[in-house]
Amino acid sequence: MKSVGIVGTGSFLPPKVLTNFDLEKIVDTSDEWIRTRTGIQERRIAEEGVASSDLGVKAAKLAIEDAKIDPRKIDLIIVPTVTPDTIFPSTACHIQRQLGVYHHTPAFDLAAACSGFVYALEAAKSFIAAGVYETVLVVAAETLSKITDWKDRSTCVLLADGAGAVILQPVKEGYGFIKSRLAADGRAGDLLELPGGGSRHPATHQTVDERLHYLKMRGNELFKLGVRLSSMVAHHLLEECQIDPDQVDLVIMHQANIRIMEAVAQRLKIPMEKVFVNIHKYGNTSAASCAIALDEAKKEGRLKEGDMILFLTIGGGLTWAASLLRWGGWL
Repeated sequence: MKSVGIVGTGSFLPPKVLTNFDLEKIVDTSDEWIRTRTGIQERRIAEEGVASSDLGVKAAKLAIEDAKIDPRKIDLIIVPTVTPDTIFPSTACHIQRQLGVYHHTPAFDLAAACSGFVYALEAAKSFIAAGVYETVLVVAAETLSKITDWKDRSTCVLLADGAGAVILQPVKEGYGFIKSRLAADGRAGDLLELPGGGSRHPATHQTVDERLHYLKMRGNELFKLGVRLSSMVAHHLLEECQIDPDQVDLVIMHQANIRIMEAVAQRLKIPMEKVFVNIHKYGNTSAASCAIALDEAKKEGRLKEGDMILFLTIGGGLTWAASLLRWGGWL
């Protein structure tokens, strides 16, 4: 089996900034309340008419440029998202069209909510390791503001828009992805969901009136499960790979809530200095959060050849995942 790694990264955030002070004018909340409970100070919001694919294409172009590859070399496009441009065609097909990658390149979306990026990395890695494809583009793109209930202060303070992209290719032996663990439990699906718009509750005047087309979240229960399941999957992965927590150089964790991140790091006995944090700037961008964090970590010089990176996510479904990557080894 081929060793597979990440050879290029890119991210894009919409220019519009929505601060906590802006939210004070919309709902009954305060900057102090949001900061102390979530760690968020501001977030980015896409302008009207801007779709997930529009953000994703910009991130993808930067990742392609960073990897120094011809876009025509892309063999597969995977787009983890819960805010697709349309139910179909897939957002991956929209991105393929905008990139001009027309040589019958397969493209599909992947819906694992906030865990989507790590799910997509594992899928992409598996295709390459098996010799099916050589170059895979993963684009995590979200416009959560489009499904945010701006009257619900428990969710609107959290959610945001953004996109991150990576290029995966074979790398030298001893580098790249070591192992991943993916998990799901549909019994807890109602903790975080978008009830309306699908075949269960298709769009009607009634579903609109009942606000079923906005994200619903049971935050307290999700918080507890987030800490427990994230810690558990990371612990099991490290144990399985015989890697001590102190051997991890950087943790790229889903930017859901700073208190979840701190609690998970404490359980894993990994200092917060090793956990990349940008939630204060960007809020929760679902599948895009880890992809954006990885690109920012690279730009800030936080990644060195041979570094051990732990990806860690939990999201709606419920889904959760962890993945270990040794950075570098580019051919």
